[in-house]
Amino acid sequence: MATHKSAIKRWRQSLRRRADNRRNKSILKSQIKKLRIAIAEKNKDEAQQLLPPTFAIIDRCVKKGTIHENKGNRLKSRLSRQVERLNPSPSQ
Repeated sequence: MATHKSAIKRWRQSLRRRADNRRNKSILKSQIKKLRIAIAEKNKDEAQQLLPPTFAIIDRCVKKGTIHENKGNRLKSRLSRQVERLNPSPSQ
């Protein structure tokens, strides 16, 4: 356990940040899971409705530093590609 004031303060801060990050990651994972379930059920309408709120949560987690920017971009890219592949539009 830390013994001087600054180390004790850093320890408290790290506990608070850890709790915030865990909460944000849990919210993010739940939302991604909902979207992936809609994709697995081939429900394109529901998946397209869930996509914008999912992107908003991903962006919020990136802004807060919970996940890295590249991971956020990778998640958004893969999820949007999966939603688009559900019912391919006729080629032009």
